[in-house]
Amino acid sequence: MKFNPPLIKTTLIRRHKRFLADVTHHEMGDFTAHCPNTGSMKNCWREGDTAWLLDSENPKRKYRYTWVLNESHDGHMICINTHLANQIVTEGIESGIVKELQDYDQIQQEVKYGDENSRIDLLLTGDNKPACYVEIKTVTLLESGDGFTQGAGFFPDAVTTRGQKHLRELIEMKQQGHRAVLFFLVQHSGIQTVDAARHIDQKYADLYDQARDAGVEVIAYQSKITTKEITLQKAVPVI
Repeated sequence: MKFNPPLIKTTLIRRHKRFLADVTHHEMGDFTAHCPNTGSMKNCWREGDTAWLLDSENPKRKYRYTWVLNESHDGHMICINTHLANQIVTEGIESGIVKELQDYDQIQQEVKYGDENSRIDLLLTGDNKPACYVEIKTVTLLESGDGFTQGAGFFPDAVTTRGQKHLRELIEMKQQGHRAVLFFLVQHSGIQTVDAARHIDQKYADLYDQARDAGVEVIAYQSKITTKEITLQKAVPVI
């Protein structure tokens, strides 16, 4: 997925009110951009990081610029715009990078399904094979220090009742005879493995274990993140 127009380099001042980020630019000065990530964004940013923004080119928008990438003090690239996930994974499937999800005739996004009023991120269908329900979760939480191995990534970064619901829906799809896949999209260049964040949301972790026991497939892919584009690069281990 290429960025068009090119991203604009700014310095991050702070993130606040969940949806906003204050930045400074060498020509435009200080201004506020839209933050499209409503999660905790734990360990994803700090004051003085390089924030890369996308210009909507719409001067009537209250916040014309959207924060897309964060470049941390230690050089990691992090995509904080979770709304890009479906497009990135779809392109990865269509290009053949995601080996586990090939040979389907059609890919649909945001299809209603399940008993809990959900929408599946991707629905893959093809002749003579079960439908494949793919729930995509963006992984940006890199943990370090005592008790964590180097490059350990986790989902979620905060308690998520929505994520718990999605796991229940995937289990139900598998029980109905469909294929169900939990796809961890790693959007942090420092993450080398992925696991459920038991230290943050034990209920999610318990449902994650139940889903795997029920036959829900879990795969994880690392993104290659640059200021020009994001592409899926390779599979990473799921712990």
